[in-house]
Formats: sequence, structure tokens, C-alpha cells
Amino acid sequence: MSECEVCGNDYALTFEVRTQGGGRYVFDSFECAVHLLAPICEHCSCRVIGHGVQVEGRFFCCAHCARRAPTPQGEKAADSVGGGA
Repeated sequence: MSECEVCGNDYALTFEVRTQGGGRYVFDSFECAVHLLAPICEHCSCRVIGHGVQVEGRFFCCAHCARRAPTPQGEKAADSVGGGA
């Protein structure tokens, strides 16, 4: 059994996440993984779970929050409205 790096739970079904930067983390749930690894929106401070929007190296949860960034590129951010079948 391994111990979750966030909550300390000693659990038989832990999983490992490796990051591009060489980090190696052990978690017992996706909730703990998100808590530690997901970026935080620079406008509203929520965790960015999904694609989010990146403007000039800064992370935002959506285009609305990115437009609040004090940068010219942030003002241009737009949500994509699907062109599904």
C-alpha cells in the first residue's frame, strides 16, 4: 500500500502521476491530485479542471476570466461555441 501525498491516506489503490517537469506524485483520489496539481485561475481563484484558457503564460478557468486580465491578449480571449453536427 502507498500513502497519498495530500491527505496521507494509506490505500491499496493509489496511483502515480508524473509531470513533464519530472515530478512524481502518489494520490488516492483524483480530488487530491486536482488539489495539488491543477492550476488556479488568476481571476476568480478556482481550480482549472479542463482546458481553461492560457494568456501570456497565465492560467484562467474561462475566457470571461481571461478578459479580466490586464493584458492586451487577455482582452481578445473568447469562448468557443461548438459547431457540432
